[in-house]
Amino acid sequence: MGQSFSFTTQTWHKLKKNKGAIFGLLIIASAILMSVFGYLIAPDTTPNADLQTVELQAKNPGFKQLFLKIPDKKNGKSGWFTKLMYGRAEDYRYLPISKYQVKGDSLIVNKYVDEDTSVVQIYSINALTRHKETTLLQQNIVTKNYYLGTDKFGRDILSRLIIGTKVSLAVGLIAVFISITLGVVLGAVAGYYRGWIDEVIMWLVNVTWSIPTLLLVFAITMALGKGFWQIFIAVGLTMWVSVARLIRGQVMAVKEMEYIQAARALGLSDGRIIIKHILPNIMGPVLVIAASNFATAIIIEAGLSFLGIGVQAPQPSWGLMIKENYNFIITHNAILALIPGFAIMLLVLAFNLLGNGLRDAADVRGES
Repeated sequence: MGQSFSFTTQTWHKLKKNKGAIFGLLIIASAILMSVFGYLIAPDTTPNADLQTVELQAKNPGFKQLFLKIPDKKNGKSGWFTKLMYGRAEDYRYLPISKYQVKGDSLIVNKYVDEDTSVVQIYSINALTRHKETTLLQQNIVTKNYYLGTDKFGRDILSRLIIGTKVSLAVGLIAVFISITLGVVLGAVAGYYRGWIDEVIMWLVNVTWSIPTLLLVFAITMALGKGFWQIFIAVGLTMWVSVARLIRGQVMAVKEMEYIQAARALGLSDGRIIIKHILPNIMGPVLVIAASNFATAIIIEAGLSFLGIGVQAPQPSWGLMIKENYNFIITHNAILALIPGFAIMLLVLAFNLLGNGLRDAADVRGES
């Protein structure tokens, strides 16, 4: 049988043998699926998973609550794609109750206020549903499970954790795209042409690098404003310098090799030599630093959201979730703040493991 010499095939074959990289890849794949189909799998499918029940604030994981669903006609219908991307407002208001009973055409409920307090309220069954009494009990009285508990606004933490995955991955993806694009272009030009071009680019790199990352992010964020899209640009524009320095050094080493000299002798253009012959041979380090920058972007976004200048409420963000619940660390519900922190740690670890695996798999010099 013939042996495939495809670089991609050989890289994947070696990557599969690295258990740490495969573990990281599975975590990242799960996160991607959650970010795409989050509104279809989250218990709370309202926009930004922002269904608040103030009576149920700061409940422990595994908490269950009985609800009366009251029709809310003001919410319009939305299509499947709209729900997939942005969620859909509920057609009901959810009233927490501790118990209920039916008397004739009336439903008597004890509205839940706290563990020791309830308020009696009476509703007309006809106003709740046009169906029979058995249908009322099946459709309008439901039990919700809060598998990871609730935050200080009574929102489902599991739902916000799932929807918040989209923010972390989106920030990482776009920030890495910006940083890799700028870093590869400037680093390749500086390393290939040297001279005054190299001096100008390296001066820009050194000036940018001399500014602390968070301070530079603060300045860019304040200039562009607080928000979801601004954080992409702010994070991306602070991470390109490490890419540029790495690419510059790699290009300087590779361009002196014999096959590059042969390409020059054949009259190939500089652009073709850089794109077709140099960059493919330094993809290993690029993949590693891309994975590292992805992890860094997730941490920076979480830190900015925690400080209040990143993603703004009510949009879910893991850093914002920590900010909203960190005061519970010194009280009775520390797990509410630790859950999003653990999610950040797990996703960052996954990208670092995958980056290390890609570094080893893409290293053609390691072939025997």
